[in-house]
Amino acid sequence: MFRLLIALLILVVPAHAETRVPQSQAEISLGFAPLVKAAAPAVVNIYAKRVVAVRESPFAGDPFFQNLFRNQGRARPRVQNSLGSGVILSEDGIVVSNFHVVGHATDIRVQLKDRREYSARVLLADEESDLAILQIEDADAMPYLYLRDSDTVEVGELVLAIGNPFGVGQTVTSGIISGLARSGTATGNARGYFLQTDAPINPGNSGGALIDVNGDLVGVNTSILTRSGGSNGIGFAIPSALVRAFVEQARAGRESFARPWAGLGGQPVDSDLADGLGFGRPEGVLVSNIHPESPFVSKGFSPGDVILEVDGQPVNTPAEMLYRMSVAGIGHDTEILALIAGEEVLVAVPMIIAPESPSRETLVTGRNSALPELTLSNINPAILSDYNLPLNATGVVVEKSGPVGARIGLRPGDILRVIDGVEINSTEDAKRALRMANRSITLEIQRGTQRIVSRFRI
Repeated sequence: MFRLLIALLILVVPAHAETRVPQSQAEISLGFAPLVKAAAPAVVNIYAKRVVAVRESPFAGDPFFQNLFRNQGRARPRVQNSLGSGVILSEDGIVVSNFHVVGHATDIRVQLKDRREYSARVLLADEESDLAILQIEDADAMPYLYLRDSDTVEVGELVLAIGNPFGVGQTVTSGIISGLARSGTATGNARGYFLQTDAPINPGNSGGALIDVNGDLVGVNTSILTRSGGSNGIGFAIPSALVRAFVEQARAGRESFARPWAGLGGQPVDSDLADGLGFGRPEGVLVSNIHPESPFVSKGFSPGDVILEVDGQPVNTPAEMLYRMSVAGIGHDTEILALIAGEEVLVAVPMIIAPESPSRETLVTGRNSALPELTLSNINPAILSDYNLPLNATGVVVEKSGPVGARIGLRPGDILRVIDGVEINSTEDAKRALRMANRSITLEIQRGTQRIVSRFRI
């Protein structure tokens, strides 16, 4: 600390001293101008437009009737604009940003720091991770940032956040990495594992760069934790290791992110569980249930086992485990350190997508059906993954509600249990029951932990 203060005095006291490139790690920690000059050209502003249907109710603004008639009125198209940031990752114009910035956009413009503008298209987008990979059209020798392995990042490292907050123009803020392995704390649709920083992040910074003192990208800024709407010094960034996995899948031609399927449910090992398991301290993820098709089954896993590490990295929450598996990628074997039947073992588990077995046997009802244009499928592992259903869920799921189904409140992901007193275990059961339905129909559905009964006339 004493040497750092001496270096600060040497740099600051001579008011007439000329500007020069910092010559050491201590000096670059005190002056970021050369670093920003090198990194900022690869951080872009993103302007996105999307067309949405908005219902204009005659009761809008009424304190009582606006809630009763919120879905009334004619739906009119309206253009929504969003503003955010992005980071160029390759010379040919691959850009990473947030899903909430460019998701569902019909027109995307990318503006570089030198004010050049380009059109861009989405290659791959994933709402759950809040990441999107773009391709700049007609890109030519773009400036770009290198991806650092975010697993090497440590708490206390100096970082800079570069983006376009509030649309005022490119802005740089500084801070440190204030936390690692933050899971379930980011706002919006993003779930999983984040780097935490106290570098001020504000609206418009979303999708911008979080770089280290070497100018390498360690994360993509995505959200803040706030009660007032302003930055309180707790910001979250998606780690660069996951960004790399997204870029690889985008270059491979995928339009949606293929996330490995574990097929097991788990919970963090807390102090009470640690005592019961004989651990010296709480660590790992306790397997609470496991699907018969899970790749972990063939490796000897069963409920009660504890997963300690994935690819040499400790995991203490299910979100951390899923993050580590996602970074490993589909088609690879992941080294899992676990306690199986009380014995510590290291096993290689293949990373697979959720299997489509047994078949969905999808049913789409006709226009003359009691529930026209309703899409139903048999539940299999892929369905469990698509709709985030419990691992023990069985039966038939609603994939599309259809006009009548939507009107009576059916939603994608609902499990259809009963039609007019007939238990539904397959799409064939549903087909027969709907064929026999009369003008008065009773449906029983399961939505999460709720059982909902709906009665209507056709």
